[in-house]
Amino acid sequence: MESRIQARPPIQDHSPSRIEQLCIERGLKMTGQRRLIARVLSEAEDHPDVEDVYRRALALDNKVSIATVYRTVRLLEEKGILERRDFGGGRARYDPADRGHHHHLIDVDTGKVIEFADEEFEALARVLARRLGFSLVGQRLELFGRRLETTEAEPSAKRRKPGRDS
Repeated sequence: MESRIQARPPIQDHSPSRIEQLCIERGLKMTGQRRLIARVLSEAEDHPDVEDVYRRALALDNKVSIATVYRTVRLLEEKGILERRDFGGGRARYDPADRGHHHHLIDVDTGKVIEFADEEFEALARVLARRLGFSLVGQRLELFGRRLETTEAEPSAKRRKPGRDS
């Protein structure tokens, strides 16, 4: 006698995502596609652009349209739920506004974005603002760089010193 085991559908988590919760708190009507887009954005570990969000949402629901994604992302930005970032490359990328204060270092060769916080920089920013006659109320730092080559990372004793003839 052959026994059949029936596969159960995966249990889906219906609790609101972080961004969906922010939408609800700000009084936004949450349609199914807005919920999907909010979930995609909440789960993003990078800084997706609208096309990235669309591709990820489309993988979960083939009925979502690019126009809906654009409208939703714009609405979330207007409501202060998302922050638009310009890391170069001609495309706006997005960061949830509730991620806390941090800065970005962008690798210009790969486009990889590294988030960081640095208390020394924060203190320096406050000192600079004060020196210029201001009280700092906010700031954003985006650094663009290239990885140091292995030879550049070696101790300076092995390198030629500037201004010296060989």
